Amino acid sequence: QVQLVESGGGLVKAGGSLRLSCAASGRTFSSYNMGWFRQALGKEREFIAAISWSGGKTYYPDSVKGRFTISRDNAKNTVYLQMNSLQPEDTAVYYCAQSMVGSLTGWALNYNYWGQGTQVTVSS
Repeated sequence: QVQLVESGGGLVKAGGSLRLSCAASGRTFSSYNMGWFRQALGKEREFIAAISWSGGKTYYPDSVKGRFTISRDNAKNTVYLQMNSLQPEDTAVYYCAQSMVGSLTGWALNYNYWGQGTQVTVSS
């Protein structure tokens, strides 16, 4: 069984930054690609970043490219999401997830383990 626990969310003003962390336990963390998603109130879950098992490859949608950076520390079983230039539209619950496929993907069905989420609120 895999457990993913996100932390680092909170309230930030527009233009500010936050770094989210996701600590993993269970299966060998370093063997799996990881991703971050978010879900705003009343909206569908949205893919925002993925990273390969080694950390050598990353993948972002255009909506966050250049503002968000995903990274990982396999020695600490942790994946991070650095978020800069935050805007009110970035307000959402942010989830980390572990992929079950070998390629980087933004398709939520390709992720089989999810954390409980951490709230990020950006005020204007």
